[in-house]
Amino acid sequence: MQESARPRTGVVAAALDLFARQGFEQTSVEQIAKAAGVSRSTFFRQFGGKEDVVFVDHEQMLDDLRAFFEEHHDDPWEAVCAASERVFEHFVRDLELARRRYQIVREVPVLREREIVTVFRYERLFDQYLRDALPGISPLDAVGFSALVTAVHNHVLRQLLRGGRVPVSALRSALDDVRRRYGVLPGGTEAAPDDVVVAVFPRSMPIAEMSRRVQAELS
Repeated sequence: MQESARPRTGVVAAALDLFARQGFEQTSVEQIAKAAGVSRSTFFRQFGGKEDVVFVDHEQMLDDLRAFFEEHHDDPWEAVCAASERVFEHFVRDLELARRRYQIVREVPVLREREIVTVFRYERLFDQYLRDALPGISPLDAVGFSALVTAVHNHVLRQLLRGGRVPVSALRSALDDVRRRYGVLPGGTEAAPDDVVVAVFPRSMPIAEMSRRVQAELS
């Protein structure tokens, strides 16, 4: 964790503790700031409000994933799955805090609604990346793949946050199945070079991915 993030994590922990003990609505920004040992102005500068303190990790992760997608990736489908794994691993690194936050969100309707919006932001980010990385991709393929990756990720993450022992390999296996369903999980065999190439693709593979693979082989 970066040094600049350590004090912020302390504020998050203090806020979650107060929310758990006296309720979200009954907890004021002033109380959170006092418990965390920061000024009210510092709190507002770092977070903005009580809801924001709960979801600050997601804001940072979304920024990190935007930077990740700006890098070159040979396989855009795999890049989306790798992004999902990065989010999972982030919460595993501070699992106790993540589980405390999950409990608070489940109990507070306004936070549950904010969570739905946050999940959609990940899905939309994945969708836009695929459209940019695979020109000509069907919008249904882009949004469908993004939605399925997001849903699978959230299902596995919830198992972890509810107290299960879920390694990242479980998520990776589930995401491999998503790619397999879309026909974009690379096989283990290499085609021999020849003057004539016969390409066989799964019926479920998006046309944009077929085009990408053909271009990659011919270039």
